[in-house]
Amino acid sequence: MKDKYLIYNNALWSTINHIAKQNGKSCSGLALLCGMDATTFNVSKRQSKYGQPRWITGDTLVKVLTATGTTPIQFAHIYQHFLEKPYDKLA
Repeated sequence: MKDKYLIYNNALWSTINHIAKQNGKSCSGLALLCGMDATTFNVSKRQSKYGQPRWITGDTLVKVLTATGTTPIQFAHIYQHFLEKPYDKLA
């Protein structure tokens, strides 16, 4: 079951990376666009110091969707893509 959570977590972060790229931003740039600290989406913050995956909050997700104009349906499609093809890179 732990592996399944990691797949979900990796797909979530891949989706955030993709949305940043779609908007011509780095992850730091996306965080700033959302009004958050530039380090919010850093790779180093995606897991705890004990190796536990970190998840973005619902509030953070809403900020990303609002700042980028991404609809929840669009987000879900991108997320589903990365669940099905975790190593794929969307154009």
